[in-house]
Amino acid sequence: MASIVKRNNRYCVVYTYKHTNGTLKQKWETFTDLADAKNRKKEVEYKESVGTFVAPQCRTLKDLLKEYVTLYGRTKWALSTYQSNTALISNYIEPLIGSMKLQDLTTRVIEGYYQRLLKYEAVDPMCGKRQHQYVSPGTVRSVHKILRSAFEQAVKWELMEKNPCIYATLPKYTAKKRDIWTAETLFHALEVCDDPRLRLCINLSFSCSLRLGELLGLTWDCVDITPESIDAGRASIYINKELQRVDVASLDALENKNVITRFPSLNSRCTTVQVLKSPKTDSSIRTIFLPKTVAEMLMKYKAEQDMTKEALGAEYTDYNLVVAGPLGMPTEQSTINGALKRLIEKNNLPKVVFHSFRHSSITYKLKLNGGDIKAVQGDSGHAQASMVTEQYAHILDDDRRLNAQRFDDFFYQHHGAEPEALPRAEQSTPKASPVDTDAAAALAKLLADPSMATLIKNLAKNL
Repeated sequence: MASIVKRNNRYCVVYTYKHTNGTLKQKWETFTDLADAKNRKKEVEYKESVGTFVAPQCRTLKDLLKEYVTLYGRTKWALSTYQSNTALISNYIEPLIGSMKLQDLTTRVIEGYYQRLLKYEAVDPMCGKRQHQYVSPGTVRSVHKILRSAFEQAVKWELMEKNPCIYATLPKYTAKKRDIWTAETLFHALEVCDDPRLRLCINLSFSCSLRLGELLGLTWDCVDITPESIDAGRASIYINKELQRVDVASLDALENKNVITRFPSLNSRCTTVQVLKSPKTDSSIRTIFLPKTVAEMLMKYKAEQDMTKEALGAEYTDYNLVVAGPLGMPTEQSTINGALKRLIEKNNLPKVVFHSFRHSSITYKLKLNGGDIKAVQGDSGHAQASMVTEQYAHILDDDRRLNAQRFDDFFYQHHGAEPEALPRAEQSTPKASPVDTDAAAALAKLLADPSMATLIKNLAKNL
C-alpha cells in the first residue's frame, strides 16, 4: 500500500519496496501537484496488486532513461512522440553520456554535452544510418526537452536533488522560414498538374488547412458532399484520424495505443507499418467546411474511384480511403511528396514542401477574415491561438506594403487618432475604392480586438 504525505507545499507518495538485496526499504516520491501524487499512488497500488511493480532504482543516465520511458513515456506520449523520443535517446543520448552516473550530471556537464553534440554526426531516425552532416541546434533542443523532463521525473522519484537542465544554456537556434506560394503561383501549378490525385491533395490541403497525414487518413464516411449540403453551403469534412508510418517496435511497446486500423505490410521483413490513428490532441478533431468548388471536385473524384472499384472487383481492397492507392491501399506520404517534387521540377516552380500549402491556407484565411484567429484556429486544429499568431501569420510582400500605407493613413495622417473612434465615413481616404474601404474597416476591427495584440507585433516586425 502507498500513502500521501504533505511536506511544505509538496506531496510525497510513500511506499515500501523490496531491494535487490532482499531488504525492505521505504521510498518517497515528491510531486508539486496533488492530482499527480494521487495518480502515482493509484499506479503503485495497482502494480503491487498484480505483481508488476518495480521501484525506480537508477545509478546511470541509461538506467534512468529506461525507467523514464517505461513509467512515463508509455503512459504520456502519443505514438509519434514515443517513436521520435526513443530514437533521440538511442542515437544521441545513450552513446555519449548514457554511462554517466546521475550524481555526476551537472549543468556544466550538460552544456558541454550540447556543444559536443553539435559536432556529432546526425542519424536518420527511421533507419539509424549516418547522414554525413552534423546535428542541428534544433535537434539539440529536442534532446534538451527529453533530458529536462527525465531529470524532472528523477527529482520526483528522489533519485536526484535537482534538475541540471533547468539553467543549461542551449545553442543559438534560428527557425528556418518556410517558403509558400502566392495565390497566382498556386493556381498556375494546379493548371499544369496532370496528376488528379496530387491536384486533389493540393486543393484539400489549401482549402481546409490540412496536414498531409490528416489528408491521407480521410475516409468517405467523414465527408459530407451531398447535393443538398453543397447547395446549402454545409459541405464539410470531419477530421478525426491521421495516417502515419510507424516503427513496429514502438507500436508493440505502446500496445497499439490510439491505433484505429493497422494496415498489412507488403514485406515481412519491413520494420515499419502504416496505421490510422487518433490525433495527438483533441483540438485536432474538427469539422471543416468545404468551398463549393472543392466539394464538387470531391464528388467527381469519388465517382471516378467508384468506377475503379467496380472494374477491379475483388482485386480492390476497400478501406474507404479518399486518397487511396490504385488497389485501395493507403497512399504513402513519400508518394505525394515525390509527385509534388516532380511537378515543381517539370514546370520550374518555386521550391516548397507539401506542408507549405497548410501554411498558405492559414495565411490567406487570416488575410481574408481580417485576422479572426479563432475562426482560423477552428480549421487548422491548433491547440492554442498563440500558435497561429506566432507560426502562421505570414505576410506577403504586397500586403506588407499595403499594411504600411494603412498604418500611415490611420495613425500619421490622423495625428494619432484611434481608428475605432473615427466615424465610419472617415475610415477611408477621399475617393477611396470599395476595396480600400473594406480593407480599412477590416484593419479597424483587427486593431480594436485585444486578442490581436500578438499578431500586430508580428506584422510590425515585417514592416
